Amino acid sequence: MNKTKTQKMTKIFSMLLAIEIILVMTPLVYLPIGVLSITTMHIPVIISGILLGKKEGAALGFVFGLTSMIRATLQPSVTSFCFSPFITIGGISGNYASVLIAFLPRILLGFVSGFIYENMIHKFNNKITIIVSSLAGTLTNTILVLLGIYIFFGQAYASVLGMAYETLIVALLMVVASNGIIEAIVASVVCVLVCQGAHYVLRIKTEF
Repeated sequence: MNKTKTQKMTKIFSMLLAIEIILVMTPLVYLPIGVLSITTMHIPVIISGILLGKKEGAALGFVFGLTSMIRATLQPSVTSFCFSPFITIGGISGNYASVLIAFLPRILLGFVSGFIYENMIHKFNNKITIIVSSLAGTLTNTILVLLGIYIFFGQAYASVLGMAYETLIVALLMVVASNGIIEAIVASVVCVLVCQGAHYVLRIKTEF
């Protein structure tokens, strides 16, 4: 990789990092679509994985995890103990599992997006590869977060939400079927637009 391209990729990572931080500090972190409110935090992570590689995607995913833990600590909701070991809600405290839920799905979000893109790009066209990578990354994050909540905090999570533990798995599956799918679709559309434009810049332009 030549020096000019390396500099461009470093600048892209820096911009994505800045966007990730801006999102978590502003109302843009959530996008209202009908009655649903979906997060946008996963989008820069996916873009990083696709444009820069799985390691860079994982690195930005780490930042996503860190910012989500900080947000859960400083702006707690009734379920923030699932993402921060420093929060106690109704006598229920976060612990090591909170750190795992906050970080591991987000790191794998970037890694999976980059890994799939790297392994598909030589077999399929760019647009299809970006779409599949975005869908896979988003669903990896959503499913692992909800699975972590169910495994480590199932009883407590159901209690603070005022639902029976027996119905929790159904509620979590509904989140995957509603928010998760919509987040994946939104990510796919945005990532196709951004990544195809950025690929043009990286390959053709001499200046960034």
